[in-house]
Amino acid sequence: MLSIEKNTALVKAKAQAFGFDYCGIAQAKRLDEDARRLEAWLNKGLHGKMQYMENYFDLRIDPTKLVPGAKSVITLLKNYYPHEQTPSGHGISKYAWGQDYHTVIKQHLRSMIQELQVDLGQFGGRGFVDSAPVLERTWAQRSGLGWIGKNGNLITKGSGSFFFIATLIVDVDLVYDDPFAKDFCGSCQRCIEACPTQAILPDKTINGSQCISYFTIELKDELIPTEMKGKFNNWMFGCDTCQDVCPWNRFSKPNSEQGFTPIPEILDFTTKDWEELSEEAFRKIFKHSPLSRSKYKGIQRNIKFLKS
Repeated sequence: MLSIEKNTALVKAKAQAFGFDYCGIAQAKRLDEDARRLEAWLNKGLHGKMQYMENYFDLRIDPTKLVPGAKSVITLLKNYYPHEQTPSGHGISKYAWGQDYHTVIKQHLRSMIQELQVDLGQFGGRGFVDSAPVLERTWAQRSGLGWIGKNGNLITKGSGSFFFIATLIVDVDLVYDDPFAKDFCGSCQRCIEACPTQAILPDKTINGSQCISYFTIELKDELIPTEMKGKFNNWMFGCDTCQDVCPWNRFSKPNSEQGFTPIPEILDFTTKDWEELSEEAFRKIFKHSPLSRSKYKGIQRNIKFLKS
């Protein structure tokens, strides 16, 4: 039987081998403080029409309900900051420039779990990539990887916030990292002041129902509310404003993941190209892109809204 220390070292070595930039580990336990905060956020309706946020409340706040017998929550970060410059046409959030990160990261996570099953012996566990009721940012903070900024993003002191978060919940005892205790946002208000729709509230609360990403991705209505006209700063899919202005992102480094290489059309398409794009071409070009989440109809709605 390997020691807890050796098991922990194996987990962190595998994380690095499979291309994850950071790995932190926390003890699996119920998140009582987050439960109160999430309940208050939902009660205020700050999730807008994202009804799925109301589902599986107990699972979100207790990893042992997701994985029976869970003992450890392993948090993995993967950098997506691009090498390239911004697109020539409408604004598209950097996370969506390449292949769908769910697919890319799940492949790495699946292979990592398979190798750990050999190295550690058979264990119970599940891996998640933004597709299950897991409070990833809280677990990242509890794992010592960074703090949750005023813009709601996890910020690492050494590399900024352009990271995807993956979570592996296992029934294995490991050595737990100390939580990241300090908030290095300090008195900085840049993200609050720069948010085009005032979605970032002063008390470190995000009004999800006012976020540009909500309107351009999550909202499935046929039309975007007219009161938002002129407030999107040319963002067609998502928004990076609060990250772009964050001083900590001056430390961001280009990623090394082949799967995040930008789709050429993302960088090259002009407004006219987007307007003239057929649904058939959209499906072919963006088949493996996060843009497919909004579908052709949603992208065209967003473009028309920006022009109106």
